[in-house]
Amino acid sequence: MSTETRVVPVETLEAFMRDVFIGCGVPKDEAAVCAEVLITSDRRGIQSHGIGRLKLYFDRIRKGIQLPTTNFEIVRESPTTAVVDGHHGMGQVIGVKSMTLAIEKARKFGMGAVAVRNSTHFGIAGYYPLMAIKAGMIGMAFTNARPSIAPTFGVQPMLGTNPIAFGAPTDEECPFLFDAATSITQRGKFEVLAREGKPAKPGWAINNRNETMTDAEQVLQGFAKDTAALLPLGGAGEDLAGYKGYGLATIVEILSASLQQGKFLWGLSGISPEGKTQPNYLGHFFMAIQIEAFCPLDEFKHSTGEIVRQLRASRKAPGAVRIYSAGEKEYISEKETASKGIPIVPSLQKDILEMQQVLNLNQYHFPF
Repeated sequence: MSTETRVVPVETLEAFMRDVFIGCGVPKDEAAVCAEVLITSDRRGIQSHGIGRLKLYFDRIRKGIQLPTTNFEIVRESPTTAVVDGHHGMGQVIGVKSMTLAIEKARKFGMGAVAVRNSTHFGIAGYYPLMAIKAGMIGMAFTNARPSIAPTFGVQPMLGTNPIAFGAPTDEECPFLFDAATSITQRGKFEVLAREGKPAKPGWAINNRNETMTDAEQVLQGFAKDTAALLPLGGAGEDLAGYKGYGLATIVEILSASLQQGKFLWGLSGISPEGKTQPNYLGHFFMAIQIEAFCPLDEFKHSTGEIVRQLRASRKAPGAVRIYSAGEKEYISEKETASKGIPIVPSLQKDILEMQQVLNLNQYHFPF
């Protein structure tokens, strides 16, 4: 294993992730879906949800926390809505099938919404609005997660990082795509920092005495022990409107649990009342909006394109190089990683080599 960051071609990394999933018992076609969702994160420069999360799925499947085969069950349905039970299968497979269902309903009736219970981690939330964008629609995706955010004036991790993802096509090659946690930064950022041995910034996380924490590894360990919490968007208290992030995280929790009658808050911790490991029981909510039901698609794309162009062309702060629209940096990253490859830090190299050895994937020759 190298002591330096090494670069692996995108195609090699995606194929390896697919074969790891297959080696864990995921059917070939579904393994390809899982690998595609993960490599999309790496391609877009989101290091927290790509190859960096592969070991998480590898471990959970081997421990029986989630199932390699996915039983996608529609338990309630109307022309424009559906409730799905994922039965603890692969979150990416559940997510893709759910958004596909929402898109099909929107194509027929103008809108489609699918609520999911008993799912697992589904990768980057932004992948699913991208599916709607490719269909000429607006797409939204929400998911709850393991407890990590403290409510305003609280210190206990209660809500997950609960991302909000919204995407819309424009008349540019780059669509508008907002995908962000409702905490100041996501749990995955701490995982990346811990792998790199770097500290977090003050004000991102607190302990149960309301003191800031910067040791990324201690923060990650503190979530499960109920001794560390992330702060919501806006930070602690009300001076910088932390209650807004707290409120947004709660909205996502409601959409991801109440409609589908799924578990919520500490019910998603992965730990039973007896202290044993159990599935995470995650919930999701997907929506697709058929733009043509409201206005011509080309006119929508032009108006949305003008919105982002005028925002980017507005006056910059002193010293600022440029203004970006949501999803633009990730779009640029996709262009760069396609030719340069994906950087792999030493601690992640160790995980990759471990999975390769356990599954005898000796056809891969990594540069570390």
